[in-house]
Amino acid sequence: MSRSLVDAVRAGDHLAVMTLVNDGADPDTPGADGLPLLCEAVAAFDSDVAGVLVEGGADPDRALPDGTTPFQRAVDSGSPTLVTALLGREPLLRLSDSARQRLLGLARDWHETGVVQELRRRTGASGPVETVRVTDDPDGFDHILQHSLGGLTVRDGHLGVLTVLEWAFRVLTPVGELIARAASQPDEDHTTWSQVLQVLHERRSDETLSAVVAHRHHPDPAHRRFVAEYLRFRGIVAEDSPYTRREADFVHVWAAEETDPEMLERVLRALAEHDHPGREAAGLRHADHPDVRVRRAVPLLFAPFGADAPPTPEVRQALRALLRDPDRWVRLGACRVAVRDYGLLPEAVQELLRLVGEPDPEMQGAAASHLASCPDRTPAVAGALAALLESDDPVTLLEAGHGLALRDDPRTAEAYRRIRSVGAVHEHDHRWDAIWEWTWDNGLIEHLG
Repeated sequence: MSRSLVDAVRAGDHLAVMTLVNDGADPDTPGADGLPLLCEAVAAFDSDVAGVLVEGGADPDRALPDGTTPFQRAVDSGSPTLVTALLGREPLLRLSDSARQRLLGLARDWHETGVVQELRRRTGASGPVETVRVTDDPDGFDHILQHSLGGLTVRDGHLGVLTVLEWAFRVLTPVGELIARAASQPDEDHTTWSQVLQVLHERRSDETLSAVVAHRHHPDPAHRRFVAEYLRFRGIVAEDSPYTRREADFVHVWAAEETDPEMLERVLRALAEHDHPGREAAGLRHADHPDVRVRRAVPLLFAPFGADAPPTPEVRQALRALLRDPDRWVRLGACRVAVRDYGLLPEAVQELLRLVGEPDPEMQGAAASHLASCPDRTPAVAGALAALLESDDPVTLLEAGHGLALRDDPRTAEAYRRIRSVGAVHEHDHRWDAIWEWTWDNGLIEHLG
């Protein structure tokens, strides 16, 4: 059984690791180097496997021959996702105050010294550093820079690691300092942004909200961008509460007062995530804004509506104008909303049929998504989706196949084959699930392989 666990950890198969641990395999099984397998998962930045091992009983605080622990190695790695996986339960109670301070100091030292400089110090190497941008979470939302030198590889997320550890250890870092951490990172998809957002979300209180929104007028535009992103994030993840209602009111007022087009776009996208009665009026006010970035955000303010709540005549008129906008992304956004209204559906479908014919894979995939899910069941739409099966883009193939499956189109069998052939299968993806179920229901699974 131990041999199987070693193989599963090396293969990065967290489901197999979970099964083996649940069946009795020792989560602290040593690998070929004599170190517990948790160290192997840490070295591979495999947060899924590491999390399963810790949940199964692996000791992240076990003393290793070099004086470190798996948890300390995770902090060294610079991956906030990996550190979160090794936190386990009750880290505040599990670790002594001195151990907590050492971990916080380690993350802080990496950041203050700089990843490249610390790599050179630790390895003694003077050659070029290999740097690549990678994802730091299993879902692929957060990105990070990964640096390698002299056989040592680390990521540049130590500010995010520090943020994770502080919150886990109940160190209430001032809100302004947290925002400054995010603002110091120009890549807004960097994991430092998401870690700060998550901590501030969990620290929700009147004091936290007031401290965050006070940065709306900060002289650094990055601080203002963070506030807009925080309000958008809260609209997505927060339940209805006095806090979210206050946040919605704040972002609505901000949208009415903002004059900078770049910031206005961000504020409108934030407002679109809140159920505020002023959303529609804000969209109508900016539907003909001269800056294309603002117009791209406007359609989001007109959704959702459906059969029980059709758009007002003013919204329908604005959407018709946006469907004819010179910018294709504005038109795509208008289509996304307009296909929900039978009065606008024919115009929206005609525009989507034009957009899926563009050579840009990103545009094709996005247009195919709206075309696939729209209620139009005419041969023209099914034919356009079938034509997309010639694409090599995984997203476009999944969207096209999904649309064909929804229409019970026999060409779904070809979509199944094409998606398998290019390796576009996404486990637990609703699009692939629909395609697979259609193939199964039609008795073609064994035939198609």
